[in-house]
Amino acid sequence: MIEELLVAVAGAAAAAAVYAGAAARVVKQYERGVVFRFGRLRDDVRAPGFTMIVPGVDRLHKVNMQIVTMPVPAQEGITRDNVTVRVDAVVYFKVVDAADALIRVEDYKFAVSQMAQTSLRSIIGKSDLDDLLSNREKLNQGLELMLDSPAMGWGVAIDRVEIKDVSLPETMKRSMARQAEADRERRARVINADAELQASKKLAEAAAVMSDQPAALQLRLLQTVVAVAAEKNSTLVLPFPVELLRFLERSTVGPAAAVSGTPAVAPAPSTSPVSDAYLKGAAHAAEGVEPVGDLTGASVEPAPTEEGA
Repeated sequence: MIEELLVAVAGAAAAAAVYAGAAARVVKQYERGVVFRFGRLRDDVRAPGFTMIVPGVDRLHKVNMQIVTMPVPAQEGITRDNVTVRVDAVVYFKVVDAADALIRVEDYKFAVSQMAQTSLRSIIGKSDLDDLLSNREKLNQGLELMLDSPAMGWGVAIDRVEIKDVSLPETMKRSMARQAEADRERRARVINADAELQASKKLAEAAAVMSDQPAALQLRLLQTVVAVAAEKNSTLVLPFPVELLRFLERSTVGPAAAVSGTPAVAPAPSTSPVSDAYLKGAAHAAEGVEPVGDLTGASVEPAPTEEGA
């Protein structure tokens, strides 16, 4: 009797162990368990940890609640300003309702992928090339809104959407490079012109100061000589005032006119102004020169010859 009781207890323990092994389930921290009993959804979603189900009756489906990173294949389209581009993106999403992710859509990952591709094509057609290149934050927000509306019905929340790369044709790249180069050249010319304007104003102020104080020009000349000599060059370039050349020219005109006997003619005032002292000196030099008579003498004609001589 006792032996039969022990055998029955051992059999019951073995059956209980088998049942526990078949009914025991472990749900990880980043997962949620959805139970179907005879094909119908149980209201309670199993939390992470150890849980039990009825073997042969219940079916436990584990749903990953982590953020999924899904790359969107490159989509080729035509922008609003008629430029052909290829754009690829990446979508970050996660499941917020495990039951809806299993019931409302057959494969939520595939559904999000297809929705992202179609939304990306739509964004390309509605945007300009400049927006795709420089205003990506606004486009990312637009993509996120387009994906988030249907995804919420699938128990999925879109975390963020990022446009990774925009591929342009080679001809368009060369055109943009030429445009950027022309714009930089234009800005360089404007900067140079502005610098010339500022320099001309400063030079005009300096010229006004030097015209009031002639000694300032001489001091500036000496500073230039010192700056050139400091370079230890074998050749020294010395600026020569034009007024000194005019003075030497005036000095040589007077003696030359006295020797030739022709009165000195003062140059036109429009070319080089002549002082009164110079005119008086030239007239005095012309009066002191005596006129020279005819040095050829009387002409001598040959005597006529007699005929027959």
